[in-house]
Amino acid sequence: MYRFLLTPHWWAINAFVLLSIPVCLVMGSWQLARFEDRVESHQVRQERSADEAASRTEPLADLLPLTGDTVGRYARVTGRYDTEHRFLVPGRRLDGRDGFHALALLRTDDGRALPVVRGWLPGEADPGRVPPLPEGEVTVVGPVQAPESESSPGAHTGALPAGQVGIISAATLVNLVPYDVYDAWITVQRPQEPMKAVPAVAPEGTGLDLKAFQNLGYTAQWFVFAGFVLFMWYRLFRREAEAARDRALGIDPEPGPLTTPGPAPEDVPEPTAASGTLDAPAPESPRNTAGGTAR
Repeated sequence: MYRFLLTPHWWAINAFVLLSIPVCLVMGSWQLARFEDRVESHQVRQERSADEAASRTEPLADLLPLTGDTVGRYARVTGRYDTEHRFLVPGRRLDGRDGFHALALLRTDDGRALPVVRGWLPGEADPGRVPPLPEGEVTVVGPVQAPESESSPGAHTGALPAGQVGIISAATLVNLVPYDVYDAWITVQRPQEPMKAVPAVAPEGTGLDLKAFQNLGYTAQWFVFAGFVLFMWYRLFRREAEAARDRALGIDPEPGPLTTPGPAPEDVPEPTAASGTLDAPAPESPRNTAGGTAR
């Protein structure tokens, strides 16, 4: 029943399928490898940039006002922590767990304060679990971050208990403290135990480039095309096999047009004499008995 596979037509189809599927798989794998290479090189650049930034700190004043180039660079600030104004930032996730940030304000010599995220703790916001602030003058080093907004991840815009804030920004803190606040903040990368360091938010434009996502899209296209070729071959094979089976059973796979018989004539009852439906013979025209016509 499958002898049709030996016809030249099917030889050409099978050859195309056997060649195109491996080509699609090879090209898709190559594009996937290109995507993985770009991701790996991006991670290496990010780690190298972080190491270089950590080893090269700059005064905070040199990084302000913040721009796309200065966000994420390591700043060095000296001052004293305000022990009377400490805040918690609830609803922040780290490593897939819910928790909160411990936020403090570092008073500098110019009278302003810099928000400092000292670290992250899991669970509900509880000030009793936060380690005490260092006393005296300290120098804080960490990546400087742009102020948060309502659209920032984890930002909370609703009402919160006293001592808690939902957004880390000068606009939020300026109404809670009696001094000016820098419109930037720092996250400490070596916090006190048991707190964990809050990763710095990468500035815009430092993610994967468009070419990496193009490689990923091409990967999907090649694999989908391989599946489509196999699917179409199966459909053609199934249709041809069904036609061959019908021919083996003596079924014409392509019957001619069917003729629909017309309606049968209705049975009409034969007229009978009793029914009075017989036509009477036509009367003969009057003739002259003498052989002439009547006048």
